[in-house]
Parts: sequence; C-alpha cells; structure tokens
Amino acid sequence: MKVTSAQANKLFRKLNEEYASLLLNERDSSTFLASVGEDAESVRPDYDYKAVRDRLNEIEEQLRKLKHALNLFNSSTRIEEFDMTIDEMLVYIPQLTKRKAKLQTMKNRLPKARCSTNFNKNIIDYEYINYSLDEVREDFEKVSDELARAQIALDTANNSIEFELDI
Repeated sequence: MKVTSAQANKLFRKLNEEYASLLLNERDSSTFLASVGEDAESVRPDYDYKAVRDRLNEIEEQLRKLKHALNLFNSSTRIEEFDMTIDEMLVYIPQLTKRKAKLQTMKNRLPKARCSTNFNKNIIDYEYINYSLDEVREDFEKVSDELARAQIALDTANNSIEFELDI
C-alpha cells in the first residue's frame, strides 16, 4: 500500500498503542485470584496465551517493517529547496530551534543592565553586552524565517510524498 510519512507515523503510534494495550490486558488477565470456596471458573478472565503471543509477535514484525520503511524514506527523500534528505532535516530543525532560542535570549538583553551583588552593597556593577544588538536581532529574524521555511517544507514532504509500505 502507498502511504505518506505522516500516515505511516500515525500507523506506528496506533500499533504501539495496541501493543501496550495487549501487554496490559495480558498482565491483568494471565493470572487471577479466587477465594477459598469460590468457584474459580466463575471469576476466570478470558485469556488465550497463544493468541496474545501471536498478535504481539505480529505487531512487533509490523513495527520493524514500518520503522525500516520510514528510515529508508527519510534517508532517501530529498527536500530540494534545502538540498537535504528528510533525516538531515530532522537534525537541522532542532539545530535551528536551539539557535533561535539563544538569539532570542541575546536580543532581549539590555545593552547595559544593573547587577545585584551580595558582596558590597555600596558598589554598583553593570553588565554590558559584548555584541551588536542589531546584528543579533537581524540573525534572529533570519533564523526564525529559516526555521519556519524548514518546518513547512518538511510538513509538505511528510504529508504529500508517498512510498510503498508492505506490512
């Protein structure tokens, strides 16, 4: 079947949820308590070890195939406007996000700020920035724009480019 990366990731989450649910159900129903004198069969939960084992194995195989297909897609699909593959973009976007956060902190600093010290209350210290505030503001805008452009390009690829999924 043909899917987009976004669809494949949703299927991956769905399979993981089913897997976790099966494990939880197995934990709760693979053993049970019955009081002395109580009919154990009347409180025995439905549980089929073989069926649960087989379904867990089936889901694990589907998850492996799905993850492999996603990895192949991410490592071979290029985002032309950035001259990067999707897996490179998945590294680039967090790098831009960190850079943007650093620049935001720098651009919001005052050129000269009073510092409080606990040593001597009669001496006033000032902290001065050691960079061009205009240059930092300009870089912040460029990084913000680049980050938005990268996120849109990645979203577009993940929601429009299809690949073959055999699970």
